Amino acid sequence: MFCPKCGSMMISSAGQLKCRKCGFIQASRGDERLKITSSMSEREIRIIEEGGVSTLPTCSTKCPKCGHNTAFWWLRQLRAADESEVRFYRCTKCGHTWREYD
Repeated sequence: MFCPKCGSMMISSAGQLKCRKCGFIQASRGDERLKITSSMSEREIRIIEEGGVSTLPTCSTKCPKCGHNTAFWWLRQLRAADESEVRFYRCTKCGHTWREYD
């Protein structure tokens, strides 16, 4: 987040956002924070969501659960930087999430 007064980047400090340059303080709002799924087993995929996924790009791919042909997609670096990213998909119809393996 950027400071509305001077445009510098703000940092999180004691539940507030504070500008390092001019000292402007803004209370953090809960709706701006990222929500992370709390439980995770070996076969679950951890997903970070902010509101909805409707702003993600879509592509034509078949959902393995319901057979629908459109899904949202995003990339995530899961291993070392010298390895390729993993492409995740989420069905626009049923919400099932899966990943593409190379």
